[in-house]
Amino acid sequence: MQTEKSRTSRYSPRNKLHKDSYTTNCTSCGGTAVVPFAPISGKDVYCSDCFKDRKQNGLLTKRLLKGENERHPDVFSTIDLMSTTRASIAQMGINTPTPIQAEAIPLLQAGDDVIGQARTGSGKTLAFTIPMIEKCNPDLRAVQAIIVAPTRELAIQIASVVRPLAERRSLKGALVYGGRSLGPEKTLLNRGTQIVIGTPGRMLDHMRQGNLVPKNLKVLVIDEADEMLDMGMARDVEKIIQATPSERQTVLFSATVPDWIKKTAQKYLRNPKTVAVDAEIHASPDIEHIVYEVDKADKFNALKAVLSQQSGPTLVFGRTKHGVKKLASRLADGGYRAEAIQGNLSQNGREYVMNKFRSGKLPVLVATNVAARGLDIEKIDTVINFDIPDSPQLFTHRTGRTGRMGRRGQAITFLIPDDVKKWREIERFIQQRFPRTRWVPGTQPAMG
Repeated sequence: MQTEKSRTSRYSPRNKLHKDSYTTNCTSCGGTAVVPFAPISGKDVYCSDCFKDRKQNGLLTKRLLKGENERHPDVFSTIDLMSTTRASIAQMGINTPTPIQAEAIPLLQAGDDVIGQARTGSGKTLAFTIPMIEKCNPDLRAVQAIIVAPTRELAIQIASVVRPLAERRSLKGALVYGGRSLGPEKTLLNRGTQIVIGTPGRMLDHMRQGNLVPKNLKVLVIDEADEMLDMGMARDVEKIIQATPSERQTVLFSATVPDWIKKTAQKYLRNPKTVAVDAEIHASPDIEHIVYEVDKADKFNALKAVLSQQSGPTLVFGRTKHGVKKLASRLADGGYRAEAIQGNLSQNGREYVMNKFRSGKLPVLVATNVAARGLDIEKIDTVINFDIPDSPQLFTHRTGRTGRMGRRGQAITFLIPDDVKKWREIERFIQQRFPRTRWVPGTQPAMG
């Protein structure tokens, strides 16, 4: 009896990916399209170029915009996963992978080194976590996987994704980062921990003290590598790479790919496969952008007018530590539940404020760019640029914190006359112009 694969000659499995990955013909151009499932007869399938063209021209339905042309709604069932992994992702309520997951998981399962280029909120954490967890041996009481993140917050958020999958396989993990005592972390590392997640500086501290011994390492993940470069951590990251076995699998994720990342990949990765999903710099279709022209003296009143119409979690960006602290204080004095995170805040204070924001007890968080690095909160309804960022890249990083995982979001920018030149640079960079509305003092702004 013929199988589905053998009788459908136009679909050919690609063994380099996994047993259920196929190449087929693009419905639009007739070229090659790669899909991680056995294609359904009569269902449109597009190559990546045609998919992007159709998306830009508004030719895709809402269902296709979610990627159903590149994946089956239950494609996780076609990937060869452990039963514990299936149980974990089912418990998370996930049965459809994001594009980065559909492309990266099979490559990582096959043992390839991978460079992943995807924006925050793309589902990249689960993309590298699933194969990593399955490679670890619960019976080997030694470090087998390391995940390096630029900030404490991102490390904590990654750990929240890793933990349920690790627990189902009886794997032990340790979270290590600066700003707290080394002692408790040392205890965790010495109990036979298999997975370590943390920041570069603290990992190096444990390596130097002999608490973190990576001689049995199987997988090294470097997340948000471009952020680490911006924060001056490139040298520490290289030291960590050099301290690990050369036969490890290396996974590098970054929103952008500057020269340092290219050189690092060339030096330390083995024939890496590149997975780029929505890597182009453009305004996300899930984010509604509103730009208010306002005089500098009226900005605070404009902010209050906007916040009075907000009901969900709102992240407000300022330029300096002092400015952010002062802005949060003025909002609090005006009756708004707002607090600030900035570089001078203690680690305990920072975590206290972040937990309040995540839980919904604090509706407005005011932050600097540096303080907000690594924040990965899924349900931020609105991002407000009280001060516009100093670079176009920062604008995309800021606004990308809303409109996550298919949810709708709103990005509001206050534009004063002195910032017009900088704003034009941002619009050129993202190749899109946004309509501006003049805010009239004493009125409620139109919110789209």
